[in-house]
Amino acid sequence: MPEKYQINAELRCNSTIKGDYRKLELHAPEIAESAQPGQFVHVKLPGLEHRILRRPFSICDANLATGTITIVYKVVGEGTAHLATIQKAGTVFNLLGPLGKPYELPDADERFVIVAGGYGCAATYLLAKKASVKPLVLIGGRSSDDILLVDEYQTLGCDVRIATNDGSQGRKGFVTELLKDCCGNTAMVAACGPNPMLKAVSDMILPLNIPLQISLDHPMCCGIGACFACVVKVRDNASPDGWRFSRSCLEGPVYDAREVVWD
Repeated sequence: MPEKYQINAELRCNSTIKGDYRKLELHAPEIAESAQPGQFVHVKLPGLEHRILRRPFSICDANLATGTITIVYKVVGEGTAHLATIQKAGTVFNLLGPLGKPYELPDADERFVIVAGGYGCAATYLLAKKASVKPLVLIGGRSSDDILLVDEYQTLGCDVRIATNDGSQGRKGFVTELLKDCCGNTAMVAACGPNPMLKAVSDMILPLNIPLQISLDHPMCCGIGACFACVVKVRDNASPDGWRFSRSCLEGPVYDAREVVWD
């Protein structure tokens, strides 16, 4: 596993992508050097001292040349609303990271498929960037407002296909409808998005005996395995019930989909 750090990182920019989605760039060369696809950083938000818990954010990109990491986030509550107001370059954020189990890259000559729901595409971008053979990327959302990073994936050389529930961009329907058309000819599938999407992808891919890695998004308090707030059910033949709780901040957030127990 890569080294982990607690560092002070300076803000480079905090800009709008579209709607409530934003992009944060932080100068964190140690983390940029060590980060692997699917890992996250635990961020202490400056100016929000009455909220003592850190916020976990997937590492979308790591730029070794500039020593920066990129985070994509959506304004959904007090913490992210406050984060969006922090605009002064040089503002210091305290980070823990990179944390969590990353995606495993396929063999150098294997093409694979990424399935991303909403800003789940942020957690898989670095996987596409590091892959020798660029993947087919399927991005889904409720509407065109939720479709992100298309140009960034295409710049990498990825074939990007889109589905929206309301038909406002790409194919109308769920992103799993796109997956049906291509899942028979891939070495691996990597997915990140809402749990119902991940379960649907699992139900489709696992019977085909295609390796499937999924990133589970669960609330995390400590990020280091101490608080047991982010547990998910995984299979365990040694347990009387056939399953156990797994701390997703340590054993995840990326799991082999065959391990996950869906209630």
